[in-house]
Amino acid sequence: MIKSELITRLALANPHLYQRDIERIVNTVFDEISDALGRGDRVELRGFGAFSVKSRPARQGRNPRTGQTVSVAAKRVPFFKTGKELRERLNSKSD
Repeated sequence: MIKSELITRLALANPHLYQRDIERIVNTVFDEISDALGRGDRVELRGFGAFSVKSRPARQGRNPRTGQTVSVAAKRVPFFKTGKELRERLNSKSD
């Protein structure tokens, strides 16, 4: 599912709301999560999961085309850990 499909589904489930308002809400939620991660904060959505930032140390990599060793700089990457309720829902036998 892409963002526009999410917005359409939310609009169908909430006919009393305008689609443009739902789009603003979805964009605001994503912006707030991105801003929090940019500050290094953790964003926890109970039952769904938690977004956080992990640091990856600098390392030596290899160019797959040439085989030459290259330096890969340290970086911060987003990380998502699923919540218990989401994990249970995904692994339920009622498919």
